[in-house]
Amino acid sequence: MGANEDSKVYTGVYKEWLSAAIETDLVRLTLLPGLGGKIVSLLYKPTGKEWLLDSGKRPLKQPDYGSSFTAWDMSGWDECFPTIDACTLQADLQADLQADGAIDMPDHIDMPDHGELWSLPWHCKLEDDAIVCAVRSPQLPLRFTRRVSIAAPDQIQLQYEVENEGDRPLPFLWAAHPQFAIEEPTRILLPEGVDRLLCVYGGHSLATMETYDAPSIALINPLVTGDGKKFYYPGQAPGQAASGWSGLQEQTSGNFVMLAVPQDKVPYLGVWIDEGMYNDRVTCALEPGIGYFDSLSAAIANGTAQIVDPHGSFEWSLTVSLGHQLESCYF
Repeated sequence: MGANEDSKVYTGVYKEWLSAAIETDLVRLTLLPGLGGKIVSLLYKPTGKEWLLDSGKRPLKQPDYGSSFTAWDMSGWDECFPTIDACTLQADLQADLQADGAIDMPDHIDMPDHGELWSLPWHCKLEDDAIVCAVRSPQLPLRFTRRVSIAAPDQIQLQYEVENEGDRPLPFLWAAHPQFAIEEPTRILLPEGVDRLLCVYGGHSLATMETYDAPSIALINPLVTGDGKKFYYPGQAPGQAASGWSGLQEQTSGNFVMLAVPQDKVPYLGVWIDEGMYNDRVTCALEPGIGYFDSLSAAIANGTAQIVDPHGSFEWSLTVSLGHQLESCYF
């Protein structure tokens, strides 16, 4: 929809950081432009359910570019771009790609853990019905823009654009990284057909690169065990009506959060579950993504990185729905 007369956009202060917020009678989103554009609050107002994990005892400080993601606040919703895992784009890999005519990049680029954007201040502009934030990659001529607006009284839409401001084709990988707070037994909701998940990080209890029945890992408990694990749907995730989706629903309260993306542009889905391995509380990140899977260098090698033409752009969207007592039953 266009301008929403029932929504409002305003600035404020969150833990001494300048914040920007957008809300309706049902939902409110708050973000910090100066701290990587981090979304720090995703609130369903009728029940008071705050979906995003706060920083707890960890201070909200400006991270050092290139440092480890786990050394900082470990909270909220960050954007992983143009990689998730730290990686180096090696000269020999670039030579292979150049020979194939795919991309042409400088030799030896080191990409930081969880990408570049979470540690950088973003430029922010408030519109009547949206919050628009943008940031440039320090190493590549790529500009990343995210526009936050209201799609419906209970839905928030994130619209993304990556612009290549250079003269060469450039690749990227992107994944949403919302650290959802698990405060009671919570079920992962997945589309019909997502019955097996590939474990790409097994932690202490699972085998890496083995597949598991989705129902066997779908229920998350808030007990801190010190374990952690990550899964991907092994390939392009199926969806409904050309929209890939995933969600969480609390089993006692009935609160739910759903994420929906255009499947033709965002074809991959990761699920990260941290039971206290890196954080001090249990959290689950549903990670719709572009590129398969966590490393940009791997995505380039396997042909799943998104290539942006010189002076071209690539756009996609993500819709967040919040509510209570979802009627449909999954797993």
